[in-house]
Amino acid sequence: MYEIREDDLSGEAVRALLALHLAGMHASSPPGTVFALDLSGLQKPQITVWTAWRESRIACVGALNALSAAHGEIKSMRVHPDFAGQGAGAAILDHIIGTATARGMTRLSLETGTGPAFEAAVRLYLKRGFLPGGPFADYPSTDFNRFYHLELAGQR
Repeated sequence: MYEIREDDLSGEAVRALLALHLAGMHASSPPGTVFALDLSGLQKPQITVWTAWRESRIACVGALNALSAAHGEIKSMRVHPDFAGQGAGAAILDHIIGTATARGMTRLSLETGTGPAFEAAVRLYLKRGFLPGGPFADYPSTDFNRFYHLELAGQR
């Protein structure tokens, strides 16, 4: 079981996990295709960040970016390597979906990459009902990136 906390991004553990996330995105993506937010990008008022903890250890981070009152975006999903395959990503994603639904959003979208580094996350998104679709917001469509969407209407 995980304790999910809204996070102000001030702690060393979450900052280290976000740094690992950014480094991983750059290592696994062609130049010009990384859209992961850095610390300052995640500190915008329309973005809420949560962390999942087991005892005193951070297991996962994830964020919800409110694109509009009805449309949210999943950002900065990263499971700490020590917790891979232990349900931390699912716990954060379920929390984000629940929060988006409670806030009255009717759609969640996300952008991710192609290749082995992204496959576990894509499997999780598909298990939760996300479907492949077209670009959203101001994301360009490339051969590398993929887009997924979840309709929330009726999930309340």
